[in-house]
Amino acid sequence: MFQRFILAVQQSSLTKQEKRAALQSVARDTTSGFITSMRHLFMAFGITSIAMLAMMFIKPELADKFKNLSPFAEAETTVEAEVPPPSLAMLMQAPGKANTSANVHAAGYSEEDAKMLGNQRQQEWVTNWLSKRYRVASDATNMLVSAAYLTAKEIKLDPLLILSVMAIESGLNPFAESPVGAQGLMQVMSKVHHEKFEDMGGVKAALNPVANIKVGALILKDYVSRTGSVEAGLKMYVGAGAFDSDSGYGSRVLTEYKRLKDVSAGKKVPTTFAAPATATPLPRPLEAAPAIKSEPTEAKAKTTHTEQVAAL
Repeated sequence: MFQRFILAVQQSSLTKQEKRAALQSVARDTTSGFITSMRHLFMAFGITSIAMLAMMFIKPELADKFKNLSPFAEAETTVEAEVPPPSLAMLMQAPGKANTSANVHAAGYSEEDAKMLGNQRQQEWVTNWLSKRYRVASDATNMLVSAAYLTAKEIKLDPLLILSVMAIESGLNPFAESPVGAQGLMQVMSKVHHEKFEDMGGVKAALNPVANIKVGALILKDYVSRTGSVEAGLKMYVGAGAFDSDSGYGSRVLTEYKRLKDVSAGKKVPTTFAAPATATPLPRPLEAAPAIKSEPTEAKAKTTHTEQVAAL
């Protein structure tokens, strides 16, 4: 229709100036009409948006409906559904035989074992003291101490001795590793004692706190039994069986043991001692230690490990 109007103007008897004025008038009217239409459109869109916001303000449940209709809803859901990091409790799960702890709890134990393990309150004192001394989170320390006590109950070894070795060896760091390959809380040479980790998933379990504590405690108990004393067992544990001296390792462990004994007895023991050495320059091929004669003296044969530790 607009083209017909222009053709009629061009074919009329108007002068060129009149025709040009008529065409300019039509163009202005068209442009003005387009702008007016766009204004009305934006105004209607604005009014609609304001009305929707007002409705969502009055009825918040409508916001969820509009959100589900959004094309970005699926992308936002994908971002929020991130996999959470593993909890410390999952990390502390015992490898291999999952019911070991339950079996230990269910099993009865003698009066001597009860005296060695102490009560829950004494265990809490030990946990709090170690947490402050080695600056480890209390929840993490509690799990490590609980694992040490469960292992001690299972293999019949003083839990405070196990914790003392853990403290001196690694400072309660379950991921510690020495230059010669000693790993975990008790710095076990997993390559040497790989057969002890077979039922726990292989040598990779050496960095699992529960597995490391159990294997390390079994090695320690074996060395104490073979040598007939805690001091000699510690010397063999650190790989100094063939040397005249263990560079003070045994002394540091037994000093920490005495402190833990005092803590478990309810005594106030400071936590600001000089930081203990967590590694030793001595080689640690533990199985390379010299064989101990299998003919202990009669006195040693009659002395139990628990009595030796109690005498410290």
